[in-house]
Amino acid sequence: MEHMHEGHQGHEGHEGHQGRDGHEGHHAHEQDEQLAHDEQQAHDEQHAHDEQHAHGAGGSVSWGMAARATLHCLTGCAIGEVLGMIIGTALGWGNLATMILAIVLAFFFGYALTLRGILAAGVDLRTAIRVALAADTLSIAVMELIDNGVIALWPGAMEAHLSEPLFWIVLAIALVAAFVITTPVNKWMIGRGKGHAVVHRYHH
Repeated sequence: MEHMHEGHQGHEGHEGHQGRDGHEGHHAHEQDEQLAHDEQQAHDEQHAHDEQHAHGAGGSVSWGMAARATLHCLTGCAIGEVLGMIIGTALGWGNLATMILAIVLAFFFGYALTLRGILAAGVDLRTAIRVALAADTLSIAVMELIDNGVIALWPGAMEAHLSEPLFWIVLAIALVAAFVITTPVNKWMIGRGKGHAVVHRYHH
């Protein structure tokens, strides 16, 4: 009888052990599922945040953000244009050749300023170039169209030399006009995840 009783106790102990193992295994499985769920939820939230940040709702794009993006382009354009005028004048080029050089340099410096910021974020050169082209092309094109249009249509502006006040006055007016007209364009583009919205992804 004692032997049977001990066997029964051993059997109960074995079942209790199995029950604990099963419970612990089930508990561990639940923890794994919960961890996987939490990770997926975090991933989904991050993805949603990235999508919202990249595309942006139209109403969430402030005029200040659009103005900063436009000023960024305007700085590069102004550097390129003035440098182009100086080089063209120094080489004795005509108005058309000088204007073309100024436009080319405006695009170059506009892209260069954007590239500098993207490369500083650790992006490779090829990707940075693609981002800069996507971000700035339309903005710089609109800006150059307005800027050079004002200079071309302003009486005497094309013939004015760098040493004459008229040249700098008309250039300043042209740049202001370009800024005012291009800012709404940038606001529209950023609100749709284009333009400088592409650049912002690499700064966050």
